[in-house]
Amino acid sequence: MLKLEKLTETIIGAAIEVHRALGPGLLESAYEECLCLELGLRSVAYQRQVALPVIYKTLHLDCGYRMDIVAEESIILELKAIDKILPIHKAQLLTYLKLSNKPIGLLLNFHEVLLKDGIVRMAL
Repeated sequence: MLKLEKLTETIIGAAIEVHRALGPGLLESAYEECLCLELGLRSVAYQRQVALPVIYKTLHLDCGYRMDIVAEESIILELKAIDKILPIHKAQLLTYLKLSNKPIGLLLNFHEVLLKDGIVRMAL
C-alpha cells in the first residue's frame, strides 16, 4: 500500500505541475495530453482512454465507457475541467473503481484556481 501512496503523490505532483503551467480554462483534452507528458517524465507507466466494460449478469458489455488515464495499472485518473465537482462525478469514479477492480482513483478538476481544491481521492 505504501507504493500506491507514493505513486499517488507523484501523480498529484505531476497534475500540479500541469496546472501551474496552464492554469484553469482549457479543455479537458489539453490537460490530459500534458498530464501524460508529465507522467512519462516521472517514469510513471500509463494508459489513456482505457475501455471499461459494464459487467451485467456475467456478460461484458461494451457501453462506450472510457477511463481517462490508468497509471501503473492501479490508479484511475478521472480528469475534469468543470466549475464544480458534483456528487455524480464522485459516483462515476466510484463505479469505475468497482467495475475495473482498481484500488485507488483520483478525480482531478483543472478548472479550480488552486488545483488542491479540485482533487478528490477515492479508495475501495
